[in-house]
Amino acid sequence: MSPELSSAVEPVSPDGAGPVPVAKVRTQVTVPLRFADGYATTARVFTFDGLVDGREHLAFGLGDWRSSLDRSAAGGPAPLVRPHSECLTGDVFGSQRCDCGPQLREAVQRIADRGGFLLYLRQEGRGIGLYAKLDAYALQDSGLDTYEANVALGRGEDERNYTAAAQMLHTLGVDRAALLSNNPDKAEQLGRLGVEVTERIVTGVYLSSANARYLAAKAAHTNHTIELPLGG
Repeated sequence: MSPELSSAVEPVSPDGAGPVPVAKVRTQVTVPLRFADGYATTARVFTFDGLVDGREHLAFGLGDWRSSLDRSAAGGPAPLVRPHSECLTGDVFGSQRCDCGPQLREAVQRIADRGGFLLYLRQEGRGIGLYAKLDAYALQDSGLDTYEANVALGRGEDERNYTAAAQMLHTLGVDRAALLSNNPDKAEQLGRLGVEVTERIVTGVYLSSANARYLAAKAAHTNHTIELPLGG
């Protein structure tokens, strides 16, 4: 299964309007990675042409991702995959208002150990954008939860769509995936888009005083698999 070739699979869009267009690999390049805690690995980074939303999403092939594709094609374990939505404040600046940065760090190491792909999706703030996300933070400071704040701005609770993620996976030869995510919506959307989710693996819980309400809202409102301590 060569990622140089686009997949012949035509996944069906979530709204049933028809097949999702096939994407192609635009560029692939090897990038050494090093995190602030000293953890280092190497990624094969893929860019794409033909993604339905026109955004600059990235796929990181980590560990022995090639062998993970071969094992999956032979009926063995599926590659480990995490679709990770961009969070500038958490991923880059270490914001404590969310758990995005620690989840990203965990995902890179776990995927590198098993072999698979990290999809870095440019859909900040559950798809509403960086400025709107910060507007939502201001509303959260007045008492709204993360979902209520998005709605108060006239946006959807969660506007993320994983059609481009499915395109990327099909293009890379990933038709079966072990999904590293606490979010059931990711598994449901990818399944409708032709990616068989063989299992859903939860990430760690990164609780702090600044993100306790945020994590509790995700667990209660959208059934994220997050086990919080009683009273946490």
